[in-house]
Amino acid sequence: MSGAADLNLSNGNGNGNCHNGNSKSSLKIFVGYDPREDLAYEVCRYSLLKRSSIPIEIFPIKQSELRENGVYWRERGKLESTEFSFSRFLTPYLADYEGWAMFVDCDFLYLDDIKKLFDLVDDKYAIMCVQHDYAPKETTKMDGAVQTVYPRKNWSSMVLYNCGHPKNKVLTPEVVNKESGAFLHRFQWLDDDEIGEIPFVWNFLVGHNKVVEGDESTFPKAIHYTLGGPWFEQWKDCEFGDLWLNELEECKKEGSSVKKVD
Repeated sequence: MSGAADLNLSNGNGNGNCHNGNSKSSLKIFVGYDPREDLAYEVCRYSLLKRSSIPIEIFPIKQSELRENGVYWRERGKLESTEFSFSRFLTPYLADYEGWAMFVDCDFLYLDDIKKLFDLVDDKYAIMCVQHDYAPKETTKMDGAVQTVYPRKNWSSMVLYNCGHPKNKVLTPEVVNKESGAFLHRFQWLDDDEIGEIPFVWNFLVGHNKVVEGDESTFPKAIHYTLGGPWFEQWKDCEFGDLWLNELEECKKEGSSVKKVD
């Protein structure tokens, strides 16, 4: 059995003021990584570390590293908008099928302490996620990637995995490399009552979810720039884009490992 450490996946404890160290009690967070969105990954990582009151370890799921280690070998399909479209489902395997771990797309900005999210976990579930009813009207997203529509869309963009749950042991590299998008993204290895629900504010979809003035239960705790974020030129003026750009500037000033932007 090979976990993140065995595969030499670099974690995100990095430099600067990010004080969360490695330990057995650290919560493991796996972030989808795509070279086109390297900056998005760095800001997502920074926003998690900056606000976390508990030790966390952050690992980018890099397809190139998984291929080098013989863990991922499926050919990329035409409808895969990112390099982590399917590799995300290796999360329980990378966590050695132990404890709770999170997968999240890189195009997230965290505005609150991740401890509050993990406080919601319930061991009776195999996974927990925001159960969006989302059918985008756009035909493209990000930098021209094809926008696909399917049941339970965006449920898999941020998932808390009960990695030790017997059902999740189905998610071996062999299964993740061969199964269909429907099987994986719709969580077809699980029964519906094994999927717990998280408030939508932890996966607040820009352009879909709305803030209701005066209703704190609608205020986003994690913003998901699912159509595209300010790291793409054509999305620099998107809703909540100013928050992401401010986070980037702060990140650079505090000496994190975020790359310089021209």
